[in-house]
Amino acid sequence: MKRNAGRDADATRGRILAAATQEFARYGLGGARVDRIAERSGANKRMLYYYFKDKEGLFLASLEDRYSHIRGAEQELRLEHLAPREALRRLVGFTWNYYLEHPEFVTLLNSENLHKGRHMARSARVRPLHLPLLHMLGDILRRGAREGTFRRGIDPMQLYISIAAEGYFYLSNRYTLSRVFGRNLMTRRALREREAHITDTILNAVRREPA
Repeated sequence: MKRNAGRDADATRGRILAAATQEFARYGLGGARVDRIAERSGANKRMLYYYFKDKEGLFLASLEDRYSHIRGAEQELRLEHLAPREALRRLVGFTWNYYLEHPEFVTLLNSENLHKGRHMARSARVRPLHLPLLHMLGDILRRGAREGTFRRGIDPMQLYISIAAEGYFYLSNRYTLSRVFGRNLMTRRALREREAHITDTILNAVRREPA
């Protein structure tokens, strides 16, 4: 009986978290409403406060959950088994397509940046989640440098920020950029072109110049 109760509690918490993520992604922290989250999740507000204490605690839990999801998906790529150039190409493509398939991740980050990262500053989970990513990228860079494909001395953190920024800026500013340049930047062709451009940019940035 206790095992079933535990499963029910996990399921309720999961429904609340999923509903909250949708709410925050659509309305941001300021516009999100606990009543709508409770209604969408099929849970009462008392259970929401029991699991997450308040709306800000729920927002932080949503951020942690999305970070955990993308970092876990990166580890499943098994890039350590690929040649360095192919591993980096795969990571760039994965990051771009993750943003496309999970737009809530981009909007949650936009909202947290409006609040200057103050919720993540309270998190004990977010920083450790990124250590395997930096280790994985550092390993790719070291292997590429040993075989003479990549130049030496590249900071894995700086490189990942560049990979993320190339896609993040494009998608978070897609409406204004489309107006500025008079092109629909979200057509299938435009998205394919952007992925190819990001990949070329990153691979060229790490390439070792011929002696």
